[in-house]
Amino acid sequence: MQGKVRNMQNPSKIKKVMPLRILVVDDSPFICRFIKDILEKAGYKDVLCAFSAFEAFEYLGIENSEIKAKIDLILMDVVMPGMDGIEACTKIKSTEHLKDIPLIMITAMTEDEFLEAAFNAGAMDYITKPLSKVVLLTRIRSALTLKQEMDRRKAREEELLGVTRLLEKANAKLQEQTSLDGLTGIANRRRFEEFIEMEWKRARRNTKPISLIMIDIDVFKAYNDNYGHLAGDDCLKQVAQALQRGLKRPGDLAARYGGEEFTVVLPETASDGAAALAEELRSLIEGLNIPHAYSSVKDVVTISLGVATIVPEDAMSCKTLIERADKALYHAKQRGRNQVRVYSPALTEY
Repeated sequence: MQGKVRNMQNPSKIKKVMPLRILVVDDSPFICRFIKDILEKAGYKDVLCAFSAFEAFEYLGIENSEIKAKIDLILMDVVMPGMDGIEACTKIKSTEHLKDIPLIMITAMTEDEFLEAAFNAGAMDYITKPLSKVVLLTRIRSALTLKQEMDRRKAREEELLGVTRLLEKANAKLQEQTSLDGLTGIANRRRFEEFIEMEWKRARRNTKPISLIMIDIDVFKAYNDNYGHLAGDDCLKQVAQALQRGLKRPGDLAARYGGEEFTVVLPETASDGAAALAEELRSLIEGLNIPHAYSSVKDVVTISLGVATIVPEDAMSCKTLIERADKALYHAKQRGRNQVRVYSPALTEY
């Protein structure tokens, strides 16, 4: 009894086997009926008959693929009025959604030239007239076995493709998450370092300028100490999102550099353009009107910005650009904050 229980299958887990559909194409109703009877007695209950190539095309959806019938095997006579089996086979096999359907020719001709033409047209096998029931069923079983194996292989390939796409999406999502700052939602320092290195190399190859804006929230420690860390986090988020909105091009990058510091990388941007954008960003943050009663600069949150621009040369690295922008930022803070300063060699002397 236990053995029987173990061998019983859960009906809900048994896959439903779809019936196989065979299309017989022959201009003789007698031949079609003869083949259909043999197939139905052998258990193939879904047999369609077409009496010309054009009627077969309607079943197959060659002219309109939206109304096609699902066909698993085609048996086609060679000699038919209007269009013979060789030409019809060629047309069927040149149609994308039909190319994998096995097609067996039915013919009284066995000459090498004919057989070569049939196979070149895409036929997988042939059956000679007069028809033998044993040969007919044997060839059909062989063809359908091959078709089912092809369908299983295609289903596995599609399943693997689906899994691959899911993995690619998951990897892309993971990559995105590892590139974003967890608090502010903009690029993090890691992404900034990758991006500026990549754009620096591009600028060097193309002999184009690259600009960097270093940004610091003014008197942020006093803001955090007096308003609390939750308010400080909210302030960082608002500033970060405003900087992101203030960018003009999709190729520019705003990133959180660390703490209350941010950066903006501007590929192919000259010094004047970078300075103008920096001033827009400064005004944008001030315009947020985030109260800061403990600031020595203004009664709202403000930022200081340092701008540097370089056309890279072979002996230089992007660290030079970062150092120059940082020096310009330091100069802006030394001069009273809430302002933009552009790097020049004179800024090295404080």
